Amino acid sequence: MQKANWTTDDILNVKGKVAVVTGGNSGLGKETARVLAQKGVKVILAVRSTDRGEDAAIEIRKEFPKSYVEVMKLDLSSLASVKSFAKEFLGRYEHLDFLINNAGVMVPPYTKTEDGFELQFGTNHLAHFALTGLLLPLLESTEDSRIVTISSVAHLTGDVNFHDLAWEQRKYDAPKAYADSKIANLYFTYELARKLNKSSIKVLAAHPGWTSTNLQKNWRLFRLLNPFFAQKPEMGALPTLRAVTDPDAQSGDYFGPSGWQEVRGYPKKVASNKRSNDKEIAENLWRASEKLTGIKY
Repeated sequence: MQKANWTTDDILNVKGKVAVVTGGNSGLGKETARVLAQKGVKVILAVRSTDRGEDAAIEIRKEFPKSYVEVMKLDLSSLASVKSFAKEFLGRYEHLDFLINNAGVMVPPYTKTEDGFELQFGTNHLAHFALTGLLLPLLESTEDSRIVTISSVAHLTGDVNFHDLAWEQRKYDAPKAYADSKIANLYFTYELARKLNKSSIKVLAAHPGWTSTNLQKNWRLFRLLNPFFAQKPEMGALPTLRAVTDPDAQSGDYFGPSGWQEVRGYPKKVASNKRSNDKEIAENLWRASEKLTGIKY
């Protein structure tokens, strides 16, 4: 039976573990990193702006003087940066307990990554696919490690178009592209969970419901409605933290808020939509992701 009203007080026995949090300098990533650091986890903030990362690290260290927080450069809009980060991390750390694929972009104007991918699909899905693949050997050699990827209720309207992944043939629809990237996060999670079913690694997903963060800076409607509906990052990060630390969580689980329409509330195991559980689409996306990133698991 699931525990109701799960909070950070339920996080036990994580001291000394190592966590990588992508986008750990702001919003949900920063709150996730802050709580893990408080609990004695060695936290690596994998961030595009090391200046903003250092600001976040200083803030966390000030609040928890015994915490271990390190900042490392990771630009998810560049596969070269993903490879550089992985190489440096693998050279310096002997184990990795928690990989938290948290960073993302939301409804920007049409932009391409350094490698020619549509920005949201490239950053939110492909870069994390590549990063996870590169760090997988270390995760496999670490007992009971976990990979947690952050999706969204936006996945409900997601539907990956394999004929036009870069949005070169269609009129660009930023919210639709965001939704596509978020259902891609779930295809990735479920397919990886299937591929690692004989491994001790647990592969999970989480979503924050409606949480007020700077991710929404490009979406005016959300900014207007945030004061009425949004939860604070302290609540929005709880599904991620539960996926990362709950001893009862299983590979393939998906956590989100327990309230109406999963908009807000304490975290619980939730179900994603039928389309996100389509194994054939997940396999097709896996093959396309390997081809586009050049990373084979």
